[in-house]
Amino acid sequence: MAEVLLKELSNEDIDWMLAVGKQAEIAPGKVLIQQGQPLDALHILLDGALTVSLNQADNNPLGRAFAVLEGGTLPGREIARLSSGEMVGEIPFIETYLPATTVSAKTKSLVLTIPKFQLIQKLQQDLSFAAHLYRASAVLLANRLEQMMNQLGNSTVVLSQSQLREALIVFAELQDADIDWLIAAGRVEQFAAGSVLIRGGRPIEALHILLDGAVALNAATGEINPLTRAFSNLEDSQNQVLEKEFARLWRGDIVGETPFIEVQPPAVTVRTIRNSRVLSIPKWRLSAKLLHDVGFASRFYRVLGILLADKQQAIAQRLGYGRLTYSSGQSLDQSYANELNLNSLSQVALAGARFDWMLKRIGIE
Repeated sequence: MAEVLLKELSNEDIDWMLAVGKQAEIAPGKVLIQQGQPLDALHILLDGALTVSLNQADNNPLGRAFAVLEGGTLPGREIARLSSGEMVGEIPFIETYLPATTVSAKTKSLVLTIPKFQLIQKLQQDLSFAAHLYRASAVLLANRLEQMMNQLGNSTVVLSQSQLREALIVFAELQDADIDWLIAAGRVEQFAAGSVLIRGGRPIEALHILLDGAVALNAATGEINPLTRAFSNLEDSQNQVLEKEFARLWRGDIVGETPFIEVQPPAVTVRTIRNSRVLSIPKWRLSAKLLHDVGFASRFYRVLGILLADKQQAIAQRLGYGRLTYSSGQSLDQSYANELNLNSLSQVALAGARFDWMLKRIGIE
């Protein structure tokens, strides 16, 4: 992943990070980020390896029982391994919830630590730096999410159908002028129930904003050759890839964001579950806008970072040993919804008003 930061950041960005950051060697086993604990810095792994794992809450009786059997400590499950060039601790700078995973050193490692306060100031004052860092964060999060998706595909855990809260994010973060541009650049399309908007393993040609209706996100099960999947996953194929649904999206949500961070074709198939209308913005138009409008780019890549972090948070809570970290009697969806803070609730009102305005502009009641 070293090439991501070297590609996305400018020399000026790197010089600033070196000026305000502090390099330190950390020993194997040292915890950089503790699941559920606030963060005060961004960490860049310069050399070595980190492991990302899920721990269970100590107020979970089943978790405590397993901890006794496993040597007196709460068990964790490794869900990703990070190499040099990765960033960890970026989520607090794009979202407000606490870390969903624990990150620790796998081997002796060299880390550059950048204080939270100084980084927030820089992101607010320097749009070019913000665009670069948010884009780099989105690329790294997308690759990490891909690792988690592979875990889902091979997991026997039954996944609940959740509504991701993307609608609360997109329209609160973008400006009115940004939404005006999306309307002018896109076109409204209708899809019948059961239509495929995005097929796993295939290239994505547009960003889709759901105006009404709903879609399901499906992960392929088992190990599949990407090329075989892309060419065999046709409607009339005798060898359709087996998939299982892990989440649903509704009006106001977006799909098809991955081409704009240049990651491999997604492992997720997006299929409508009822008649739906979407605003589709062609990839080439959005790519040109991102290249020539740094303000729009900083907001757009921040949105992508938030969406990817949100998906990672939701998926992380569904991996592990099947032992939930939520309160007794609460569903996954209820507990997840409770994480919304007052700032998020105020954004809901703003997002809802902007989305309604967008629908009126398009001519949809």
